[in-house]
Amino acid sequence: MNHPRPAAPDAMPSADILGVTRLPTIPAVIKRNTLLLATAQAFVGVGNQMVPTLGAIMVTQLLGSPALAGLATSILGGCRFLVAYPVGYAADTYGRRAGLLAGLLLSLVGAITVGRSLMQRSFLVFLGGLVLFGLGVGAGQQLRLAAADLYPPSRRAEGLGYVLMGSLVGALGGPLLISAAQTTAPALGLEPLALAWLLIPLIVLPSLGLVWLIHPDPREIAANLSAYYPGQAVTPGAGLEDGAPLSMGRLLRKYPVRVALSTSFALQGTMAMVMAMTSLALAHHGYALPAVSLAVAIHVMGMYGLSLPLGHLTDRLGRRAVMLSGVVIAGAGSGLVSLSSAYGVITAGTFLVGLGWSCMNVAVVALLADTTHPRERGRAIGVNDTVSGVAAIILPLVAGPLVALFGLASLAVVSVCLLTMPFVLLLRLHETSPGCYMVQRH
Repeated sequence: MNHPRPAAPDAMPSADILGVTRLPTIPAVIKRNTLLLATAQAFVGVGNQMVPTLGAIMVTQLLGSPALAGLATSILGGCRFLVAYPVGYAADTYGRRAGLLAGLLLSLVGAITVGRSLMQRSFLVFLGGLVLFGLGVGAGQQLRLAAADLYPPSRRAEGLGYVLMGSLVGALGGPLLISAAQTTAPALGLEPLALAWLLIPLIVLPSLGLVWLIHPDPREIAANLSAYYPGQAVTPGAGLEDGAPLSMGRLLRKYPVRVALSTSFALQGTMAMVMAMTSLALAHHGYALPAVSLAVAIHVMGMYGLSLPLGHLTDRLGRRAVMLSGVVIAGAGSGLVSLSSAYGVITAGTFLVGLGWSCMNVAVVALLADTTHPRERGRAIGVNDTVSGVAAIILPLVAGPLVALFGLASLAVVSVCLLTMPFVLLLRLHETSPGCYMVQRH
């Protein structure tokens, strides 16, 4: 491919009169690709809200019983778990755009299939469509990797923050899509649930166009960062210098990677476990459904609303500091949700759990991008998402019996135990400066 000409002098690192080093200027092509990724993330986020919002209602309507109401959410989580590594392999082999386009096409076909299943009252067709949609949603997780590819270590988490802010826009747009379906369905002679899914192609098609416009492929930019940021101390990442293929053992020999996987497992598991029980906690204390919905919305704000400032902090203070903060914040949030009966306290707890997860989501991706080569980075993110998927599937299932036996307070104890391991591992991580790590084999 043709790489850009050397940047103008203002793209070179410089110091002001106080001797403070200025950050590298972002080239126009990087800004363009970042905007395309962030906008695609916003569109994708709208569709991603459909299953958590409507899943239980759809299953109950098709089966006539709420006994399997949680099935749709479980299928979504299981599909994300199954597709994480394969789509990472595809992104490493064929480029980030290929993996993203494949995921969007799966989402498109899956959404149409789910919509038709609701019109036909076919539970089997519904399951097939939901699987396709879930695989597409899982593949869409590579959007954040594509963002990390575009930036040098000194601004990598900032780039992630820009793209992840699109998730907040998508989360807010989901209810608008559902409201539009409910308003227009009677005039079209369709059921609102079915129309909501049939409207998703209007969201996915623009996303396909946006991803198609991304050029050069983020993987190629990551492999040639010095061409885009001349004069900067940028490296493509470590991992394939000797030409050896990626293996799980090779990946796990890197201490920072083990820290990243442990932190992802603990924070994803804590969030899934606490949020699975939040509605129960609020209902247990007598709060109505609108209050429950508001608490969940505030939780989503915690997950995505501060992505950009967290990106700046991750680049200034280091990945380790932000990950440690995330562990502590999530632990405090789980305690508030589990131990209080006050609505304001429980809601604040849900926000803090989301904020702790957001710290992990930004800093872990940056850490993995720092320590892996662009041609293995997709698989590294895939392994990380697989580990997170295991936590999201298992821990909510564990939470139910625990609450039944020991009460909601038991969630706080489990969360603290779960978060202790990454806390200890993070204390031993030697990050000499943001994005730079000492070699550790222990």
